[in-house]
Amino acid sequence: MAVAAVEALGARIRTGLLVSPAAVDAPTVFESVVAGHPVPDEGSERAGRRALQLAESIAPDETLLVLLSGGASALMAVAADGISLDDKRQTTDHLLRAGADIHSLNTVRKHLSAIKGGQLAARAAGRSLTLVVSDVVGDDVSVIASGPTVADASTFADARAVLDTFGGPSAYPAAVVARLERGARGELPETPKPGDSRLSLAGVRVIGSRMVVMHAAAEEAERRGYRAVRLDTPVVGEARDAAAAHVRLVTTYAHDRPRPFCIVSSGETTVHVRGRGKGGRNQEFGLAAAMTLSGAGAIHSFALASVGTDGVDGPTDAAGALVDSTTIDRARSAGLAPREFLSDNNTYAFFDAIGDLVRTGPTGTNVGDLQIILIA
Repeated sequence: MAVAAVEALGARIRTGLLVSPAAVDAPTVFESVVAGHPVPDEGSERAGRRALQLAESIAPDETLLVLLSGGASALMAVAADGISLDDKRQTTDHLLRAGADIHSLNTVRKHLSAIKGGQLAARAAGRSLTLVVSDVVGDDVSVIASGPTVADASTFADARAVLDTFGGPSAYPAAVVARLERGARGELPETPKPGDSRLSLAGVRVIGSRMVVMHAAAEEAERRGYRAVRLDTPVVGEARDAAAAHVRLVTTYAHDRPRPFCIVSSGETTVHVRGRGKGGRNQEFGLAAAMTLSGAGAIHSFALASVGTDGVDGPTDAAGALVDSTTIDRARSAGLAPREFLSDNNTYAFFDAIGDLVRTGPTGTNVGDLQIILIA
């Protein structure tokens, strides 16, 4: 996005900031900061403070152009007063492990931040325009990257309620609980709300989403001779449960369809980590899907991939996993017990052992997760 901006605007760009999870060759007009994802680090805080400085430097006749992608909630972080970076890290990590969805997670993030929930745009004296690549089901711009340039309808009370849902207040740093409770009592200013005059010059537009990648995947399948169908209803919920339900739907849907057949879907699932293993939501989806398909009996020859479009699935070097009709039998022949690996959230070790991890490396674009099922 930064390169495209330079190609389109050239010398009209006075200065810029590029924040990414790995070092990149940034255009010379951009200052580059490497920051943490999915848990913020010192680079995230440095990037967030620099972004606020840039917003405050905008003259009334200038425009703050924000090119935003999913993941920026962690990559660009400025802790609110009384909250440390470590408080935010612990809170983010616990919510992720507890299976909080992106709406719940970002409701809390906004109320622990000095940049999220419209606060970046509120610092700009001039106009702001945000172009968004969405990784959020439904493309809610107030949720994508915690909406740093978008009015926030959620409240401190909503954020405090999230803590109750995912472990209770004792699971979080005392400073986090104290801030949310003070805010819920009206003792702290809320994030900018719809109608806030500070955001009257802030525009936002979604320029990419999961629907784009689904369309491209279906087109490619057709080019390769498959009859392709897109399931536009998002795949959401706990990964292993969503996989089982998705497989049952696909089995019914594909029963009398002409072969070869391709089904494309997308969304964003969650994982409630209970075990000691390592993996990601796409790897859990893949293993649960393989186990369900191997017992279904209705489809005898299939392949299924579930991958993160950003090339990163959980705290691993894999984008996801590829399973097929032979996965479960091959695993058992190798002495692996699929159900035990799934129960221990150890899907990375499972797929690594049988060579079924998908490793793309970071792609630089995040529009959620993509599932592709091929039926011979």
